[in-house]
Amino acid sequence: MHSLQAEPPVDGAATGVRIGYVGGGSQGWALTLINDLAQCEDVSGTVALYDVNYEGAVENAELANDVMDRPGVPGEWTFEAHREMDDALAGADFVVCSTQDPPEETFVHDIDVPQEYGIYQTVADTVGPGGAFRSLRSVPQYREIAATVREQCPDAWVFNYTNPMTVCTRTLYEEYPDINAIGLCHEVTHVQHMLADVAERHIDAAEDVSGSEIAVNVKGINHFTWIDEVRWRGHDVFQYLDDELERHKPFPGFEPGELADESYWSNHDQVAFDLYDRFGVFAAAGDRHLAEFVPWYLDVDTPAEVERWGIRLTPSSARRSDGEAPAKMDKFRDDEGEFHLSESGEEVVDIMRALLGIEPMKTHVNFPNRGQCPDLPDGAVVETNALVTGDDISPVNAGTLPRQVRSMVTRAIHNQETLIEAGFAGDLDLAFQAFLNEPLVTVQRDTAQDLFADLVAIERDYLDAYDLDGASVLDGYELDREAVLAD
Repeated sequence: MHSLQAEPPVDGAATGVRIGYVGGGSQGWALTLINDLAQCEDVSGTVALYDVNYEGAVENAELANDVMDRPGVPGEWTFEAHREMDDALAGADFVVCSTQDPPEETFVHDIDVPQEYGIYQTVADTVGPGGAFRSLRSVPQYREIAATVREQCPDAWVFNYTNPMTVCTRTLYEEYPDINAIGLCHEVTHVQHMLADVAERHIDAAEDVSGSEIAVNVKGINHFTWIDEVRWRGHDVFQYLDDELERHKPFPGFEPGELADESYWSNHDQVAFDLYDRFGVFAAAGDRHLAEFVPWYLDVDTPAEVERWGIRLTPSSARRSDGEAPAKMDKFRDDEGEFHLSESGEEVVDIMRALLGIEPMKTHVNFPNRGQCPDLPDGAVVETNALVTGDDISPVNAGTLPRQVRSMVTRAIHNQETLIEAGFAGDLDLAFQAFLNEPLVTVQRDTAQDLFADLVAIERDYLDAYDLDGASVLDGYELDREAVLAD
């Protein structure tokens, strides 16, 4: 049992809470946290923002303090920026992690270079070539975060929002086994909203059903989760999925190029329902993520063919800081461009409240497997429901997966574990074994090695924790970044 340093709740409120934020200069999750804390009436304290981009942390601190000072805002928080992670995490009760390397130097190439080899990815942040290299970059970074937690706030609860979710969260435990950390993701939440619509269509008493009212049994790993029970106020909603399946057919249901005018983030649940049709359990994540765990949806000759499944490839242009992605800041700006408070749909503040003993809750979390997924490897980070109560998070036993689904999930787990092992050892030869075993890497072994070497050459500035000179997989390659990019 870990002991938080914050003052215990008095009259239902907790004061003196300290939150350390790694990645506090971001224009994404940092804004979400500002928004949610500003509306929190029963917890108050200090948020210490750390970011390698110190100026970004300063800007967010100034923005947040301005928001807190506005009339009618109930939140009582002071935000401060720090140049050193040690200072930001010192004495923290909670630590939030949401980090990303500069997309123009990393993420863009994770997407574009595999396409030159005929490998297409819809997200490229969890599995596939992009997910593998994002993992290799993340492991050393999350080792450092875990080591800092061990030294500065060993009893803190750590909330990870960074992808690859499983690898980052698992790395925290590998570096500091006694850490108290969970990974949080909203993909299952989006599926609950879809299932709320199912309940409304099929249950007479169901009107204006909220996704939060939909109870699901979650099992698997992040972005490749599965559900085999769905209930709403005692009603079995899962039984209606066969009818919903017929509504979504035929598979695939679109023509190549048909979605050209839709958002890159379009999701028509075609992949999720097709997987349900094949395996009898429902895949509880967005189609763009699900498609990357199996080899068949993205095995195409031209990018437009992916649209047959109701999804689009996310181009690298949408990942650039000045690119085509919807500005994350927009949802927090009113018509005059001022920051305004909204309902984010995120649960991190509610989880903090539960851990402080204010109000218990049940939600889904990424947490080391301690029997909640009895047919998956012990210690691997899995995603299931959990009960969050005063200073404790208890995963709920989710039961087993069908054998065919388990084989796909287990393959991904072993790849992730191999990448973590490679990251701790600085071993790119071991990393290449995992890379070859990615379902999307369907090219010849020599071609896969060329692709691997190209990505190493381009991103080598972010791989300084690895032994590039001693890696046999790189023998014969010049690793000339500019030459690779020129080609």
